[in-house]
Amino acid sequence: MHCKDYDFSQIEPHWQSFWEKNRTFRASDETSKPKYYVLDMFPYPSGTGLHIGHPEGYTATDIIARYKRAKGFNVLHPIGWDAFGLPAEQHAVKTGTHPASNTQNNIANFRRQIKALGFSYDWDREVDTTDPKYFRWTQWIFLQLFKKGSRTSMSVPCGGAPNSAPWLANEEVIDGKSEVGGFPVERRNLRQWVLRITAYAERLLADLKDVDWPDSTKRMQEAWIGAAKAQKFRSSSNRSHAAT
Repeated sequence: MHCKDYDFSQIEPHWQSFWEKNRTFRASDETSKPKYYVLDMFPYPSGTGLHIGHPEGYTATDIIARYKRAKGFNVLHPIGWDAFGLPAEQHAVKTGTHPASNTQNNIANFRRQIKALGFSYDWDREVDTTDPKYFRWTQWIFLQLFKKGSRTSMSVPCGGAPNSAPWLANEEVIDGKSEVGGFPVERRNLRQWVLRITAYAERLLADLKDVDWPDSTKRMQEAWIGAAKAQKFRSSSNRSHAAT
């Protein structure tokens, strides 16, 4: 029996077009099917295109999403663009383009590449963190924390290069010098806003029991919340169990 070669140049575009036209992977809001949520880390559209690490990870989650759909689940598998931050800023500086237009151009190319790879994303739920309709809610959250007194200002040591940018992220410092220009970096105190996450430590620790994560991941979360708080919480929980 002769096996014909897989003609991806014909087959892949056909089905990708079909999926997009019919919104095949859209998660239904009204369904009796059991729900399943598959969330990827959104890419930073700070370069001109995807790197190999993107499809490597997204292929694994797409396998899970497709498997769960085949098993009768209503799968929510969104995609979006974590477009604010240092990488987007640095890429705009290097290319000499405005961050807004530069980011949108990059997003368009990222979207084209991801669709060409055939991943089963629900494009109706595409998220763009540079969209005012999105970040107005992150600003709203900050205001709620402000009203609750969960924010404060304090001096935090940061790296600065007198002959370069006044403040640098850790990723911009290589061997004690600024990545751009190679200037010596000094440690200085910068007054900035911080959030009192410790105010929610007990609740965060208590609710870890409801999260279907590996124990190793939960231990990392405990360390992030605060080792002292975590130890105090475990001790009080153990005493409560012993009493009952």
